[in-house]
Amino acid sequence: MRPLIVAGRGLIGTAWVDYGPGGVLEYRELLSAVLVRRAGRPLVSIVDIWVDSTASRDGGRELWGIPKELADLDFRTTTRPGLDARATADARPVADARAGLDAGAATGDSAGGIAEAELRAGLRLPGRWPAGFSVIQVVGDRTKTTPVRARATVRLAKAAWRVAPDGPLAYLAGRRPLLTFALHDFRLVFGRRPAPGEAAGGGR
Repeated sequence: MRPLIVAGRGLIGTAWVDYGPGGVLEYRELLSAVLVRRAGRPLVSIVDIWVDSTASRDGGRELWGIPKELADLDFRTTTRPGLDARATADARPVADARAGLDAGAATGDSAGGIAEAELRAGLRLPGRWPAGFSVIQVVGDRTKTTPVRARATVRLAKAAWRVAPDGPLAYLAGRRPLLTFALHDFRLVFGRRPAPGEAAGGGR
């Protein structure tokens, strides 16, 4: 597989995710993924990812080859309303994000040495939007491809990021997001749908 290049540029997606009650596991997550191609087919490959659940880390590595690492992930709602998100690993900040859901500008001159972002949500799109794609990861000397299905309420948004050049997300330093979306009330199924009578093996 190779990165999918358009006009000399690759495409990287980042996400802060809060998996709440009702799923296989409850945990929080910060990830960075790149769009790749294999035999002409576009796929997603997760490059960096941190979770605050040992079960999620171990399951992601064993089942799907996702290189999950543990981190302390702190998500706090604000009065605007909004969200402050912070990830710390081994007493060193992995990333910092401030996400406000109304108008406003990012403030502060530093991001705890790694990264900071503010999200401002805008127009809410009608209905709930479905999405489907596949994730490909290297597992030993082979690759593993896993289907993903999702449905969520979508709002257009804007985000401003500041990333420290010496952190684990240094390849994002100085870059601006091309598109930003805020997803709410989402349902995500990771893995194939089990056959009748087969134990479910998918999850988030």
